[in-house]
Amino acid sequence: MTHTSSTQVVPETSAAPRHIAIIMDGNGRWATKRFLPRVAGHVKGVEAVRGIVEACVERGIEYLTFFAFSSENWRRPADEVSLLMRLFVTALEREVAKMHANGVRLKVVGDLTRFDRDLQQLIANAERKTANNTNLTVTVCANYGGRWDIMQAVGKMTAANPGITDFSEEQLVPHLSLAYAPEPDLFIRTGGEERISNFLLWQLAYTELYFTETYWPDFDATALDTAISSYHQRERRFGRTSAQLVEQKKVS
Repeated sequence: MTHTSSTQVVPETSAAPRHIAIIMDGNGRWATKRFLPRVAGHVKGVEAVRGIVEACVERGIEYLTFFAFSSENWRRPADEVSLLMRLFVTALEREVAKMHANGVRLKVVGDLTRFDRDLQQLIANAERKTANNTNLTVTVCANYGGRWDIMQAVGKMTAANPGITDFSEEQLVPHLSLAYAPEPDLFIRTGGEERISNFLLWQLAYTELYFTETYWPDFDATALDTAISSYHQRERRFGRTSAQLVEQKKVS
């Protein structure tokens, strides 16, 4: 299913967010604060992912997207990048069976060509195994960047429409990496930073943003509920006025 753009059509909204997108920041600082190597923070961060996936299943969230590794993270020290790749492999090997048993579908999006063949195969196997699950769709963005996403979508769109130079959003959206999911309702970034960092640049156009000082390894179900509670306080206008929303409620 391809979802529409929120700048073209006002999307349906619900009391709870259908789609939550998360930048998991603060693993390294969590470890440093405890006089531990950064690897300890990343390992603990994987445990936090498991807890949030379970919490989202329990709360009826339909889509959950994690920014696991950006296209800019290759700039990090080589030993840390190598560690992150090993953790990714380990998580896939250990967690996919649990996700499948709980009806969770896994998708991995990004430029996967830079990963070695074994990791690419693990990803393909995990996606195939969980493809028909419907309780929750978990997307892991790996070697992903928002600008890359838009550029690859433009490339696919133009290739599919040779000779055409005038395009619409409706023609582009199906080629975005997350075309199978509605645009995020709620964006969460842990770790105290307040920026998007090249994550889902197209899709976050009308997403409600939530920033927390909590480091990712400490972000649990209670912290998730706090973020969702903040979402409940927002007025989602999508360019309309508050008066229009009041009138719409009267009609409905």
